[in-house]
Amino acid sequence: LVGLLHEAGHEDIHTFSIGFEDINDEAGSEFEYSDQIVKQFKTTHQKYVVSNAQVLPRLGEAVANMAEPMVGQDAVAFYLLSEQVSKHIKVVLSGQGADEAFAGYFWYPRMQAEAGSEVERFSKHYVDRSYEEYLQTVNEHYHGVNHTEIWLNKEFAKANADEFMDKVFRTDITRLVVDDPVKRVDNMTMAWGLEARVPFMDYQLVEHALSIPPSLKMFEEGKHPLKQIARGILPDSVIDRKKGYFPMPALKYVQGEFLEFMSDILTSSACINRGVFNQDFVQKVIHSPQDYMTALNGSRLWHLALLEYWLQINIDG
Repeated sequence: LVGLLHEAGHEDIHTFSIGFEDINDEAGSEFEYSDQIVKQFKTTHQKYVVSNAQVLPRLGEAVANMAEPMVGQDAVAFYLLSEQVSKHIKVVLSGQGADEAFAGYFWYPRMQAEAGSEVERFSKHYVDRSYEEYLQTVNEHYHGVNHTEIWLNKEFAKANADEFMDKVFRTDITRLVVDDPVKRVDNMTMAWGLEARVPFMDYQLVEHALSIPPSLKMFEEGKHPLKQIARGILPDSVIDRKKGYFPMPALKYVQGEFLEFMSDILTSSACINRGVFNQDFVQKVIHSPQDYMTALNGSRLWHLALLEYWLQINIDG
């Protein structure tokens, strides 16, 4: 986006980046790459570094501003970044949707290579927990049919998709991206009166992207058309880097004060009296959070804690 704005003649482009503490081998920022963009295009840049000690006391604020439970770890990061950005500007461009439209995520090739039914291939590499684990997670009162499987079967049965991956991209673009990442960005930016615009979700661009054969989009680890467009505009080191995410390692690899914080939430009297979670299973997750990661490399412990924390703040009051 910055490269195209510059190419179109825009000057005094404002850019912003945020970073958090590294945990193990997980980098807490993408400054290595954002700094290159700042240098090449001479943007007016603001860089924010947030320590874990600063994050923990702010979690309650972020959760209080969620219109619904948002388990994506980047929701809190968006909240903290939006606070700073809103001090300088009131409208911002976001790259949300580029990975869904142009096949940038690591799980797409895995789905394509997987055996089984279409729903099985999709679910193994996308759904946060199996139906069997869901039944272990919640108390018997909340057991029921596998709504996720039923919904996915309906989505994949729709017409006008040439092959399995076309169905995946269509589902991502028309249903999942709307109800998850775009909603998170909108919710967290508007908490600070900041308007976020998502040019990669322009309907004409999306329609064109969906017409591109999946094999072409997924070539060279994904987003091949965008990478080709970017050649000569962005540094090759930025284009060819491994796919990155909006990192917040403390909510992914849960340990220390964050583990204690989530444990306190899930073992609180409010949580126990609510009766949603099976406490025996909760204890397993608390004692070994690294063994309970989602297919998309998220923390299931954070998912459970976030839901209960949201209920305590926004429902219990």
